[in-house]
Amino acid sequence: MLRRTQQIRTQIQQLADACIVAMSFWLAYVLRVNPTICTWFHLEQIPSDTFSNSSALWLSIPVISCTPLVLESQGFYSRPVPSPRHLTFWSLLKGCTFTTIGLVLVIYAFHLVVPRGVTIFFGVISFITLFFKEEALRIVVKSRFGQSQYKRRFILVGTGDELAEMSRDLAGRRDDTIAIVAQFDLSHPLSELVQLLHEHSIYGVILNAKRTYFEQVENVIKACELEGVEVWLVADFFTNQISRTTFDELFGRPLLIFSSTPEASWQSVVKHLVDFFGALVLLIITAPVFLGVAIAIKLTSPGPILFQQQRSGINGGPFRLYKFRTMVTNAEQFRHELEAMNEMRGPVFKVTNDPRVTPIGKFLRRYSLDELPQLWNVLRGDMSLVGPRPLPVDEVKRFNDFAHRRRLSVKPGLTCLWQVSGRNQISDFKDWVRLDLEYIDNWSLWLDFKILCKTVPAVFGGTGAK
Repeated sequence: MLRRTQQIRTQIQQLADACIVAMSFWLAYVLRVNPTICTWFHLEQIPSDTFSNSSALWLSIPVISCTPLVLESQGFYSRPVPSPRHLTFWSLLKGCTFTTIGLVLVIYAFHLVVPRGVTIFFGVISFITLFFKEEALRIVVKSRFGQSQYKRRFILVGTGDELAEMSRDLAGRRDDTIAIVAQFDLSHPLSELVQLLHEHSIYGVILNAKRTYFEQVENVIKACELEGVEVWLVADFFTNQISRTTFDELFGRPLLIFSSTPEASWQSVVKHLVDFFGALVLLIITAPVFLGVAIAIKLTSPGPILFQQQRSGINGGPFRLYKFRTMVTNAEQFRHELEAMNEMRGPVFKVTNDPRVTPIGKFLRRYSLDELPQLWNVLRGDMSLVGPRPLPVDEVKRFNDFAHRRRLSVKPGLTCLWQVSGRNQISDFKDWVRLDLEYIDNWSLWLDFKILCKTVPAVFGGTGAK
């Protein structure tokens, strides 16, 4: 299925799911105030007009708008239609569970007056109604009517080898929206293609231009233009290893974009919002810790409280990173004397028992308290909560493998995959980069959430810290 078609169907599904969620939220209140339901579950009877209070109305806005985004983060809308029931069940269960947990947190955080039981009713009802909606959609898609509406007839066009390769690719990828009804070799007269267009009532032509003459390709496109038939040009002129290709326009000129980083999406928008508000909340919560650490540093070691250093941010752009100072003030002057003790293979400098670290600095490093000021970098937009750790500018300049620079293609973060996969016990920079690139290539909100959850016990336990 084309991406543009997938996007339209996803948006329609999200709108439908938002309506179902709104109905589920209202129905949860209806059941909660029902005397019979209250008797069954031994619940306290509440007034029937509870749903009209301001707390319920304000709460319905984030619930209705955020649920489709949570479902999208679980891959709910990227499934094939129809998809296996177990895949639908699992992604839907996770999405509804996270939405319900988020609903409870919002209620407690803002002290909203919401009857107990509404959140549980909402989670169960939303899951059941959304699952039945998917079952109804499955029945419709598999019906004769659904097949006539969704399935499109295509002709494969190319040379002999290209036709065979394209046929194998399409056969290996299940897509109920595409039906290949004929093939046309570019070495044959163009009139034969026109005849096939008429005979099979063709919706579109899939044209593979690889290793063929562009003049013939142009003739096929012109013929299809006259017939009002779409042409899908397979533009694999170049062999790319990890990049994803997208199509766009620049001032009316067609562009083929090769990208190896996560593309802009609703998930990335949510990530930016989580970074900003997460950093803001954490800065407020940890304010007493900031004060205590600042006093401890000032009383135990002469010099500034904060350590500032130029680090490489997104695309290698430098920014000023802030940390609580854990070393003596002239630490950089002694670094060259410790180069022989470096435990990290590669351009990065790491020493377990660094003599420059102060006594209070060892404690701060063990529990990563020295990293807290970087919440200000996250709030400013220099960093993210989750992302590859930022390296000093001079270490980035010493990269001997330019492929390592791809870790600079996303915002650096407070924590990342390598920190929860052994933390500072990794001794080879190549392994560090491999985990960072694994994070970039597989990024999702769910992956960020898992990394954050694994970071908490790693930090409080002080495991692997240096």
